[in-house]
Amino acid sequence: MAGHSKWANIQHRKGRQDKIRGKIFTRIGKELTIAAREGGNPEFNPKLRLAIDKAKASNMSKDVMERAIKKGTGELEGVEYVEITYEGYGPAGVAFVVEVVTDNKNRSASSVRSNFARNDGNLGADGAVSWMFHKKGQIIINKGTLDTDDFMMQALDAGAEDIAEENGKFVITTEFSEFMNVKENLEKEGFLIESAELTMIPENNVEITDEEMATKVLKLYEALEENEDVQNIYANFEISDEIMEKIDN
Repeated sequence: MAGHSKWANIQHRKGRQDKIRGKIFTRIGKELTIAAREGGNPEFNPKLRLAIDKAKASNMSKDVMERAIKKGTGELEGVEYVEITYEGYGPAGVAFVVEVVTDNKNRSASSVRSNFARNDGNLGADGAVSWMFHKKGQIIINKGTLDTDDFMMQALDAGAEDIAEENGKFVITTEFSEFMNVKENLEKEGFLIESAELTMIPENNVEITDEEMATKVLKLYEALEENEDVQNIYANFEISDEIMEKIDN
C-alpha cells in the first residue's frame, strides 16, 4: 500500500500541517453532521461511530461534536449539506477523484473547476476516472514492539484483506463492506488504531520521476486540499521520497 507513505509525505511537507490543521475540524464537523442524518445513536450507525472516532482522535471537544451531530439529526438548526463527487485529470495524466461537501453547489462547481484549470488539469464527466479506483477500508496501526508475523496473522484472522509494513506502521486494507468489522475486531484484540477510514485505492499508480512535473501535480493536490468545500481527495500518483525532499529544499 504505497499510498500511505505518499500521503504522509505530502502532509508533512514544510508548513503543510499548519496550513491544513484549521480545516480538519471543519471537515470532521461536516462528516459528523452528514453521518447523523442516518441516526444520532452511534451504536446503530457505523458511519457516525467512525466520524466520532475521527473527532476524538483530532481532540475535538465533546460540545463541538454534539452540536455537529444535533445539526444532522435536526435537533439544532444548521445548513443543508450536499455531497458531490468530481472527477478529472491533472498533470502527467494523473487521475483525481474529489469528494465535496457543500451548502452551495454552484460555488463548489466553480471553485473545483478553477482549481483544475489553474493547475494544468481538467474536470471530466461522472465516471471519467473513478473506474481506476477501488473502494476499500484502510487502518493504520503503529508497529512499536509488535512482531510482524504475529500481527499479520491476527489481522488476517480479524478479516483484513491485505497488510503491509511501511515506515514503522502497519497498513491494513479491508473490503469496503467489512471495514467496521475488521476495525472493531482489531480493537477487541487490544490494538491501538492510529487512523481508520474508508478510502479509494488506485488500481495502478502514475510514477512521477520528474521534479518539475511532481511540483505541478502537488500544486493541484494542495489547491484542492485548501478548497473549503473539498472533503476528500484521491489520486493515483506516486512520488519518491528523493523527489519530495528536492521539492522541499
